Amino acid sequence: MKITYLGHASLALEINDKHIIVDPFISANELAKNIDVKSLKADYILVTHAHGDHILDVETIANNTGAVIVSNAEITAYYESKGFKTHPMNHGGSWMFDFGKVKYVNAIHSSSFPDGTYGGQPGGFVIEANEKNIYIAGDTALTYDMKLIPLRNPLDLAVLPIGDNFTMDVDDATIAAEFLNVTKVLGYHFDTFGYIKIDHEVAKQKFANKHKELILLPIGDSTQI
Repeated sequence: MKITYLGHASLALEINDKHIIVDPFISANELAKNIDVKSLKADYILVTHAHGDHILDVETIANNTGAVIVSNAEITAYYESKGFKTHPMNHGGSWMFDFGKVKYVNAIHSSSFPDGTYGGQPGGFVIEANEKNIYIAGDTALTYDMKLIPLRNPLDLAVLPIGDNFTMDVDDATIAAEFLNVTKVLGYHFDTFGYIKIDHEVAKQKFANKHKELILLPIGDSTQI
């Protein structure tokens, strides 16, 4: 399972020869100016919630690739009405896709499209494939519900927001890692704009103090699990 960081909260996953994009906000992100949205491969687009900094490039990528948009019922209905292929989900539900199993899990945040359309309740995703399990939290506060996630399968990696102000901060993310019983965390949702800038070395040290590893990938770089 290969995970490439596309900036902000955007990820590209390669699993079993399938390409999955998560929360694409790329074309308006100055830090991701070297990422060409039109060249991205996608069989699926996973959307955690409807905010503009998570859905900006969904339609461009779906138009270019024919990707299936996977999200909650309200978000998929929004895109289905525009003619896109979708797969609706809701909290606690899971589905076996051709690349692996996806479960839609709780997140504490808000969710509406830039045009004001209701985006349903926000969520995160747990992906199981090739005997590996990853949790992509989406935008969320620290929540005790995170303790439930590893009860089904031990996690190999958690992807957590760490930028503060709109989501949990680094300190809460270290607690989340404890709740999730995971030793490796990929940080995202940081540095994109002033409200969420962080000190990278301080953040890494806070995780190290808890005997955990915080991975902060440069935009365009990848990690394997």
